[in-house]
Amino acid sequence: MKTRMDQAQFQHYCRELHFTEETQDLLARLRHSPPVRRVQGRRGNVSGFFPSRKMGVAIQFESSLELSAIYLMEQDDAVLEFYDQPHTFKLKYLDKAGKKLQGHFYTPDFLVLRKNGVFLEEWKMEEDLHQLATKQPYRYQRNVEGLWLCPPGDELTQPLGFSFRVCSSALLPRTYVDNLDFLTDYFISQPVIPQRLTILVRERVQAEPGITIGVLVSEVAGLRPHDLYALIAQEQIFADLYRCLLRDHYRTPLFADQPTALAYAQLGMPASPGTGSIAEPVTAPIATNTRLLWDGRIWTLVNLGETTTTLLPEYGEPIQLSSAFFLRLLEARTIIIPKGERDPQVPTEVQERMAAASKADFRIANERFRWVSVYLEGDKEQVRQAPVSQRTVRRWAQAYQAAVLSYRTGYVGLLPKTSQRGNRHAKAPEEAQAFLLSFITESYETPREAPAWEVYLAYQRACEEKQVVVLSSRTFYRQIKQREGFAQTKARQGAKAAYAQEPWILELTSTTPRHGNRPFAIVHLDHTELDVMLVSSVTGKPLGKPWVTFLVDAFSRRILSAYLTFDPPSYRSAMMALRICVQRFGRMPGALVVDGGREFHSTYFDALLLRYHTAKKDRPGSKPRFGSVIERLFGTTNTEFVHNLLGNTQAAKRPRQLTKEVDPRKQAVWHLADLYAFLCEWAYEVYDQMDHPALFQSPRDAFVQGLVQTGEREQRAIPYADEFLMASSPSTRKGTAKVERGRGIKIHGIYYSTLQLRSSEVEGTQVEVRYDPFNIGIAYAYVKTTWVRCVSQYHTFLQGHSEKELMLASKEIRRQNQLHTKNRTVTARRLADFLSQASEHEAIRQQRIRDLEAKAILEAIAGTVGQAGVETVSIPLTTSHVSQDQAKPVDFASLTAFEEFE
Repeated sequence: MKTRMDQAQFQHYCRELHFTEETQDLLARLRHSPPVRRVQGRRGNVSGFFPSRKMGVAIQFESSLELSAIYLMEQDDAVLEFYDQPHTFKLKYLDKAGKKLQGHFYTPDFLVLRKNGVFLEEWKMEEDLHQLATKQPYRYQRNVEGLWLCPPGDELTQPLGFSFRVCSSALLPRTYVDNLDFLTDYFISQPVIPQRLTILVRERVQAEPGITIGVLVSEVAGLRPHDLYALIAQEQIFADLYRCLLRDHYRTPLFADQPTALAYAQLGMPASPGTGSIAEPVTAPIATNTRLLWDGRIWTLVNLGETTTTLLPEYGEPIQLSSAFFLRLLEARTIIIPKGERDPQVPTEVQERMAAASKADFRIANERFRWVSVYLEGDKEQVRQAPVSQRTVRRWAQAYQAAVLSYRTGYVGLLPKTSQRGNRHAKAPEEAQAFLLSFITESYETPREAPAWEVYLAYQRACEEKQVVVLSSRTFYRQIKQREGFAQTKARQGAKAAYAQEPWILELTSTTPRHGNRPFAIVHLDHTELDVMLVSSVTGKPLGKPWVTFLVDAFSRRILSAYLTFDPPSYRSAMMALRICVQRFGRMPGALVVDGGREFHSTYFDALLLRYHTAKKDRPGSKPRFGSVIERLFGTTNTEFVHNLLGNTQAAKRPRQLTKEVDPRKQAVWHLADLYAFLCEWAYEVYDQMDHPALFQSPRDAFVQGLVQTGEREQRAIPYADEFLMASSPSTRKGTAKVERGRGIKIHGIYYSTLQLRSSEVEGTQVEVRYDPFNIGIAYAYVKTTWVRCVSQYHTFLQGHSEKELMLASKEIRRQNQLHTKNRTVTARRLADFLSQASEHEAIRQQRIRDLEAKAILEAIAGTVGQAGVETVSIPLTTSHVSQDQAKPVDFASLTAFEEFE
């Protein structure tokens, strides 16, 4: 991966392109300037940033289309550098009438430095460009070659020696972009594949050019898809990323190199004879009327529906299969598409009639086809048993044969035409119909939300004035009824009210998965307040409702982490959820989807994502469907778990019916620690192993199978050690703390110190600080360009308690302070006293016993404390089931000595 040019390379680049000094100075300023604006998710677009390895910085994108452009530029060797939102220019062009000169300030999407020149690029959807060309014909134009131009942009860039490009989504190689996204983990860090395995794969691919990923993995012992993806990314073997999706194992042929693949493609020769090369790869939707080869017989695809697929044999009755089962047969190559049958020319009339046919129509056509088959076979005796006359059967056979001659399939000729009976055209004058429609648009579909009857009365008066035929109120209401939907609701009530009726955009293309193509590809992060009241484990007084932060894998719907706190949503909760994810799985997400909350736009939060190469995607406002995966989980958590607990707040939602007997504050018995333990048990064990209705399997099974099929990607593993703990530690609200002489820094009422803070140069100054919410005995300070680890003055008191104990105890104390004594602070002595008092509490005692018993096992397996592994949370046992071991003698010589601060 090439990096940015240094100063000498940049000057050489400018000389090669013959730039003037003014242009060179401008380009130099643009290269070293930050983006002039922060992107926003407008019109339902997903915005965010992508951690670019080529540029070494975060590159912003304002739509999924711009993100695809970033993928292309990241891998294009002809692109030396690229910058987002580089500069604001003023465009001048004529209005739609071509008379008035107008202008406005404009910021291009990207500044791209290519080997052949410098380009200002604007990326837009093809359909948007068609609309803009109509509204602004002097700004957007299309040439005879079908390429889009921006004459005002050309006038702006030509004096500078730059070029202006309008890039359309129609020219985007979506299969290639999807594969680049799929291989991103292998571009970030390359895994080490054993040399023996690499040689074995290369020899096999050279011996059988075109062997597929699926066949190779099934026949080579110990070979995983992960290994092949790594070899493709390292260019040890070749796969055509423009033609085949890598996740489709049995449709992706492999070659030793690109020239070999091109040679086989140009010669039209079959590749590996053992891979079913007589079949076409299925990388696009299969058209109606496609011929298929199944078990030695030729079948014709009649209809590929969402739930049912109909196949027609050469002889015999048609059959119906589950569409999911049919696609699995294609995937396993049990059903194949013979060469030359990939894109049959299906007449428009056939497509329209098949699309308009109902289930009842298909049932009638199937029955007719059964008797036509008998008639064509010449079985006159059986034809006489038909429920209709023989003349009718002959008429069906004639229609069938005529359809074969016209459309290559006779089945369409057997579809009934009952829906076409009668006069389907309106009888009212066209002028009257047009006037009625315009009146509905201009008077009814407006923000005034005028009643329909009042609009009809106004329509009658307008017709009398203009001497237009008045249509009946029944026709008027029928027209309004027919126009109901998203557009009408938006015109009357606004975009938010109409959002529920907005059509779903399921996929960018037929090959783009909605929720990613692998585990960790797309992960959703969000918070919600649980419907349950908690009490203090010491005083028993109500503490309020907790907030839970979930991290959910969109591909498998698996809950990667759950974090419970009394604090309202903040970037601290978000960072802790990511920390738990790394603790359980040793991985960070590939792309993190968040909403527009302020907590997701923190400097520390963004820095953590960029450090571990995680792209951030911001969901557009007022578009809850973009987060439907995690929003649905919130409802599931409440209905399946929280609403079954004492103290749930369902009764509080009906305040007029609330009595003392059902008041959640009186019913509350749950403590934060207990609830968190059971919540983890539900999320990581119960929900994790229940079948999901969208997956037809459990999230855990979908997750594990996804890792096996799409690559384990061990090279992205993150050690759960000091480096990651510091990077994932949040800061205080102020962000800094004063170094006090002899005491150190004070964070949340606790003093922390280390040797570097005792220097006279540092004492009395403000330093950046971070604290560890999972261990209140540890903090970090930024001293002389280095982050240093600091320990609490009562580190010895806190050292014997687990991470979860410290986290839950600290949260409960701070919540009590907020509700009762806001001026008091959490001190280290008070925290130690609290843990001592709470040692008799069942949940904390059981937690300590579990931690002590698990410690020896973890050390034996992992070798060191802190290695990432799957966290399993058990339901707290009762006291009667636990026998505590006697305390072991303490070796004081092995303890770290700390000063006692006065």
